[in-house]
Amino acid sequence: MNKKINKYFGLLKNDETIFLNFLKAKFPVFHNSNFFYRDFQFGIRKFLEKKGIQISYSDAEELANLLADHFQKQGFFIPVTSGTWKLNYPEFVTKEPGDPF
Repeated sequence: MNKKINKYFGLLKNDETIFLNFLKAKFPVFHNSNFFYRDFQFGIRKFLEKKGIQISYSDAEELANLLADHFQKQGFFIPVTSGTWKLNYPEFVTKEPGDPF
């Protein structure tokens, strides 16, 4: 891993809650929903762009692989198929319409 990728990976890891909330704002991401690799890669690029960091497609791909592995170890991503995960993030639970709790 080169220094630039390592730096951006550290940034994403340190801001993982902010990053996950960013993804939720951009994509239909909920607790127990499926999440796809290309959406994840695109989300990484957009998140870094918001911070003024431009990265290449290949760098975003490398970061997506690293961060996906990290999120799997954290238990946030549960693999479903190659390039698809179930999001295990209870903070993103949706409620039934009309349910006050």
